[in-house]
Amino acid sequence: VLAAPAILLALLLTLVLSHFLPLLLNPKAPRGSFGWPLVGETLRFLTPHASNTLGSFLEDHCSRYGRVFKSHLFCTPTVVSCDQELNHFILQNEERLFQCSYPRPIHGILGKSSMLVVLGEDHKRLRNLALALVTSTKLKPSYLGDIERIALHIVGSWHGKGGNITFCEEARKFAFSVIVKQVLGLSPEEPVTAMILEDFLTFMKGLISFPLRIPGTPYAKAVQARERISSTVKGIIEERRKADCCKRDDFLNVLLSTDELSDEEKVSFVLDSLLGGYETTSLMISMVVYFLGQSAQDLDLVKREHQGIRSTKAKEECLSSEDYKKMEYTQHVSKMMIIQYTL
Repeated sequence: VLAAPAILLALLLTLVLSHFLPLLLNPKAPRGSFGWPLVGETLRFLTPHASNTLGSFLEDHCSRYGRVFKSHLFCTPTVVSCDQELNHFILQNEERLFQCSYPRPIHGILGKSSMLVVLGEDHKRLRNLALALVTSTKLKPSYLGDIERIALHIVGSWHGKGGNITFCEEARKFAFSVIVKQVLGLSPEEPVTAMILEDFLTFMKGLISFPLRIPGTPYAKAVQARERISSTVKGIIEERRKADCCKRDDFLNVLLSTDELSDEEKVSFVLDSLLGGYETTSLMISMVVYFLGQSAQDLDLVKREHQGIRSTKAKEECLSSEDYKKMEYTQHVSKMMIIQYTL
């Protein structure tokens, strides 16, 4: 009976020491705070904030400690950099001076075969496949037509909603639909697409959450959602193999034609493709629309440019790559929005 409190006290002391020991062992580390034992500063870091701001956590820490500081996030001692030049230097020297990695709890959601988790030669191999995806997709004659049809489908679904549209959510649906179409060959109308989207939304909510794997928590739900997505994609792969004569024009055929990847790596690659384009693309589209809404002059010039190009096309004719090249002002606006957002 007397031993129980002693054991509990020893465990607490071990927890506190393991949490704060890196502060004592790394005197040259940047200034900062480790927060509470185990939890660290994760909860403050995860506090939602407006997309066009750094958020209260980063703003407060940058003002206190500078643009590079130490913290304790996702149960891991962490150095956080908000310095653009340093970040560029790190990315330019990846696999030479620096090695990309994620906190271990995130590995539990992404899976051990994810391109975001693997290192060295495995990472290079998967990255080359990702480049092949981008290249082969852009070369497809149907690529731009697919995007246009999906955009029209999304916009068409707004009719009858009474004008209550959350644009950022619609942009996410658009980005997801484009990726699923190019990678898996699935259209937005197919039931399996809606099923994957529902699980993927659960996955995204848990990806950036406190890593507590207890039933009912966002983290635990995300792990389960990834398993369901994995099962769904494996089912699609098996169907393709059975119907070998019915080749489809998507990147899944590229994956199926290679013997370099295991089925688990192929599933992870599909999930990585969704993860890589879903949030980034939809957020950038939303930011462009948001900032255009603040400038009536820029919005009018973009509309005129689009209407001028559209007037040269037949009613059911899709836009071509040459049409997109003519959208010089649209491209200028998009680049300026990207610069403004990343600064």
